[in-house]
Amino acid sequence: MRTRVKICGLTREADVDAAAAAGADAIGLVFHPASPRAVTPDLARRLCDHLPPFVTVVGLFVDAPQEAVSSVLDRVPLELLQFHGDEDPALCASFGRRWLKAVRMRPGLDLDAVARRYAGAAGLLLDAYDPVLAGGTGQRFDWGRIPATLAPRIVLAGGLTPENVADAIRRVRPYGVDVSGGVESAKGIKDRAKIFRFMQGVKDGEQSRSNQ
Repeated sequence: MRTRVKICGLTREADVDAAAAAGADAIGLVFHPASPRAVTPDLARRLCDHLPPFVTVVGLFVDAPQEAVSSVLDRVPLELLQFHGDEDPALCASFGRRWLKAVRMRPGLDLDAVARRYAGAAGLLLDAYDPVLAGGTGQRFDWGRIPATLAPRIVLAGGLTPENVADAIRRVRPYGVDVSGGVESAKGIKDRAKIFRFMQGVKDGEQSRSNQ
């Protein structure tokens, strides 16, 4: 099965165009004011207007009040929601959209238990743990902690780059991969060449996996 790719933290029309041209399946827009990659609803709407058909728009939230998420949904055509905080499953499911639950892989985490708690999620996005940052750390975690039985539900994030994504796909066999800082020239500024190299890395990983 083809590995799906999301390019997250887009802030410029040129970067949206590059992600789509490279063949990304989804883009991520960050609605967390503390993030250097945060966008306003007005900017998010303009970015969405640059997308061709069949590219999914994902909105990222971190412990946002229900009314704040609803306000964004009234103005931005998000197709999938991504929750990066301590959101309750009932809240995640309350917006009438499919959703991902981001899981920060802190030491001792029981990933199977988390998967059961968030059984209603379209998938689990696994990211590196940082005691301060909710995401976008640019750090890897131990991929060996991911049970093979969960791989079809996993979107792998955390420190992925054009140089290591092929190995990640070969070893983890995730449903999808998510990259932000690994394809940037500065925070919130994507590098077109790195995006294309990342996509080539994904293809290389799929080829390696099929040869195993």
